[in-house]
Parts: sequence; C-alpha cells; structure tokens
Amino acid sequence: MSKQNISCYSPGLSGIPVAESAVSSIDGQLGHLEYRGIDLEELAEKSSFEETSYILIYGHLPSVEELALFDDDLRHHRRIKFGIRDMMKCFPESAHPMDALQACVAVLGMYYPMDTGLNQQPDETAIREVYMRLIAKLPTIVAAHARMRKGDDPIQPRDDLTHAANFLYMLTGEEPSALAERIMDVALIVHAEHTMNASTFSTLVVASSQADPYSSISAAIGSLSGPLHGGANEDVLTMLDEIGTLDNAEAYLTNKLANKEKIAGLGHRVYKTKDPRATLLQKLYVDLTTELGADPTYEIASFIEQFSKETLGKKGVCPNVDFYSGIVYRKLGIETDLFTPIFAMARVSGWLAHWKEQLNGPIYRPMQIYTGQHQQSYIAIEKR
Repeated sequence: MSKQNISCYSPGLSGIPVAESAVSSIDGQLGHLEYRGIDLEELAEKSSFEETSYILIYGHLPSVEELALFDDDLRHHRRIKFGIRDMMKCFPESAHPMDALQACVAVLGMYYPMDTGLNQQPDETAIREVYMRLIAKLPTIVAAHARMRKGDDPIQPRDDLTHAANFLYMLTGEEPSALAERIMDVALIVHAEHTMNASTFSTLVVASSQADPYSSISAAIGSLSGPLHGGANEDVLTMLDEIGTLDNAEAYLTNKLANKEKIAGLGHRVYKTKDPRATLLQKLYVDLTTELGADPTYEIASFIEQFSKETLGKKGVCPNVDFYSGIVYRKLGIETDLFTPIFAMARVSGWLAHWKEQLNGPIYRPMQIYTGQHQQSYIAIEKR
C-alpha cells in the first residue's frame, strides 16, 4: 500500500493556517495585538467591553446610536431561566465553575433553539439574539453558580449597571468602586479575542457542522478550561503561593529550570516577547494598589519576570496573559477558580465573531497520518 505523505505534518497544527479571518491579528515578534485593526492598548484606554464586543462582532466602530442600542439590548438579556438556576442547584458543590458554565451554555440551546438545518442560514435577527444571550447571560451564570455553591441565593442582575459593574455586583451584592469597575472592564477587553487559539478553533470546528451556536460556545468553554489554555491562570497563583516569600523565589525558580519544568505564566505559542495583554494587566494591578494597597505577591511576580528576562529571555520565553491576570482578580477579591470563567465571559465576544465568519464555511475535515498496521487477520476468540 502507498505511504501517506507526512512532509506537511505539524503536531497541533502549529504554523498551519486553518481559516481566513478579519477579526484580529498578532505580531508575535513585536508583541502587538489588534482587534479589527485597532491596537489593543488603545481600546483598553478609550473603549468599553460593550463597545469592544460590538467592534469584534460587526467589524466597525459603532455610532452613538448603534452602541446605545447594543448596550441596551445586552442589559435586557442578562436574566436566566429559573430552570437553569434549578439545574445549578443539582450540581455537586465540588463542581468546577467552568464545568458548570459549559453545562449551562449547552442547556441554553434547549431554551433558545435555532433552526440549523442543512444549508439553512439563520437570519440577522436570530444571529443578533445569539450575540445578546451569550454575551449578556454568561456573567449571570458565573455569578449565580459562585453564590449557589455556597448555599446563597443568586443576585438578580441590574439593568442600570455596566457589564463589568453588574458582574461584580452579582458576585458580592455591593456596587463596585469606580476603579474596580474600570479594571474589570479593561480585563474583559484584554481577554476578548486572540486569533486562532484552541478554544476559537473549537468554536469553528463545531460551527462548521452547522450545529447550533450554543453547542459551539459550549465546546469552546470546554477547550478553554484546560491547563494549557485558560486554566493556566490558576497555576500562576498556585506557584506564587508555593513560593510564599520573595526570599524563596530564586531557589524555587532555579530548581524548576534545573528539572526542566515549566514556570507557570511564562511562554506563549505566538509571542516571542512580553505578551501585550500581560503589560496591560500589570498596569491594572498597579492601579489597584493605589486603592487597596500593595502585597508581597506582586513583588514575587516582579522578581519572576526579571529572572525570566535574564535566564529565558533570549529563548523568547516571557510573561503571558495568565501571568498577571490572577493577581489582578485576587486583588479584586475574586476566588481563584472563577478566573477562567471570567476569561470565558470575555472571550465569548471573540468566539462569536469567528462563529459568524464560519456560517458560510465548509465543514472541517482534516487528514491524519495513519501509524497502525495493515492486512491483519481476524482471529476467532477461542484461538486467541
């Protein structure tokens, strides 16, 4: 039998284009990220998560009227069905919030079915409803589960608060400070999109079969939950807690390198310099210390960054987005296992932008390299 051509094989599809997209772009050498051609740093400084979501999905800056309507629609889609809340009551207390979020998003498809028959495309009204439901309801699901697993009643969303402020309110029952609201808003912008990562690719693969959009986003959440993707932010805080004090940091890191172990929060498949999102999150943390005070965790993180420059910088191993996101969220009083669900709350806007691009695309059907045997005979069970 003829041998398959393995010359183009790339593990993990590394470096292999799998789609054309106008949503975002990365320059990994310069550490530059754009959403729809607009620099991320400029969006973080001047925009809001609501406006950034509009830009990602519709591909242009909204007018005053367009943004007001988009924002108003989001505010009025925040509530979830009582059946979803009842379902969450049945989840085990030990359930990770990402698992709960994935399950609830899949269930949304039962409450809001979309006709996705063969070659039958949803109309613009149905597509907009998908945007509204998923962007608006994910924070409500995350906050409700966070409270219910402790035996507390979920807090109903408020239509008079921004997306970021409402989420923090639903978590605690208290309106956040202006600084906390702004920092959460920027954190959501920073995590909203990042080209063809594993979870975005998961979105496209499921969408390519013309499955309903809630299945696509549920699959993306499952992909994001892994420790090699969104779950890495929890590992960074675990590492910082293990180090404990600044005096222990150098020995801990030296031992990691000696054993050829990865240092959490360092390195990226695309960036060969410091992740621009890490730079923005670091600034957010510094801003937070003006209101809440500094703590030793940041000193350890700063030492790790400097250590990595001296030991790994030439290899392009630098802080990524997960390196500083955890200490920002912890400073806001958010529990560690909610960090990745917050990532999903932000990234859903990017996922939906790519989902829209995939609506008219072909089904994904890549090739494989077969490494098994051929021409094997079946042996009757009594002769084995």
